[in-house]
Amino acid sequence: MNIFIRVDASVSTGTGHLMRCLTLADEMKSSGCAITFVCRDLPGNLFALLEQKGYAIGRLPGQAGHDVPLDWRADAAATTAFIKAGGQRADWVIVDHYELDGRWESALRACTGRIMVIDDLADRTHDCDLLLDQNYYPNLESRYEGLVPLGCRKLLGPEYVLLRPEFNQQRERLRKRDGQVRRILIFFGGSDPENLTMTALDAIQRLQRSDIAVDVVVGGSNPYRNEIEQRCRLVPNANYHCQVLNMAELIAEADLAIGAGGAAMWERCILGLPTLTVLFAANQEKTTISVASQGAINYLGWTHQLNAQEYVEAMRTMIASPDKLKAIGDNAMSLMGGTISTGTRSVATALLG
Repeated sequence: MNIFIRVDASVSTGTGHLMRCLTLADEMKSSGCAITFVCRDLPGNLFALLEQKGYAIGRLPGQAGHDVPLDWRADAAATTAFIKAGGQRADWVIVDHYELDGRWESALRACTGRIMVIDDLADRTHDCDLLLDQNYYPNLESRYEGLVPLGCRKLLGPEYVLLRPEFNQQRERLRKRDGQVRRILIFFGGSDPENLTMTALDAIQRLQRSDIAVDVVVGGSNPYRNEIEQRCRLVPNANYHCQVLNMAELIAEADLAIGAGGAAMWERCILGLPTLTVLFAANQEKTTISVASQGAINYLGWTHQLNAQEYVEAMRTMIASPDKLKAIGDNAMSLMGGTISTGTRSVATALLG
């Protein structure tokens, strides 16, 4: 089976979309599929990671500024031309991109029989045969009414979340947390363009709890990673990690996290890690608030409304509330089904069927 995945990663938009597509690609590759990524050449593109994992890349030209709207017609033409240049017809085209919609997807019918869309927003129409929205919403079943074709198969909810195998491995041997905070994990995504990691580090220093170890994780696309590494050297209890391969292990070892919504939120939920969660992207607002409504995270609000001292107070409250911490962790795991995740395999099965 020949599969092309249209997705971007960049400093401005982050790496979460590409990383979840990579999880699905690894699963499909293990079933004998040939996978090619089609991505714009943007700063923070993660091409090196894709090449390291043995994937072919179709490189589309980048744009000068990240605020320039994507031209869907030009993008569709370039993507179609790349696929046809290989002399093959795609069995599936998978697209995970907020700036592309049903117009782009209809244009891609010229080179593929089947299209899968990965979406979180339900804010535009799609021309697809398979839709994945792995988020939690109270109105999950009705969100895409009128937005997808009648024959489209919809995979909806956290039971279909795309998680790497190591998260299930850690879930199977996960320790039972007792509500005591001995280790804190800080991670704000692969790029963190607002440098929220540094704000959290400021809060850690103000907290003045040298008895609590801190793991600070940044992605290779983080433009502030060198400054963050230097700051970590000044914090005796801080450990700096860049572009890690053991995120599941770090989450399992932590007792409390500080981070944002998005794909990383599900990684923490499956391992029951209570998290002080903030928002810095509007496209994460609805699902983050929905998850907070289930008591599965401690939602602090928008980053522009928070300062380091407010992080400090939130941490102090959590550290002093072991029962609340345990409850948040339990709620997070319950939201994910309370057991190991079969989401990646289920999505792969839908593609292979």
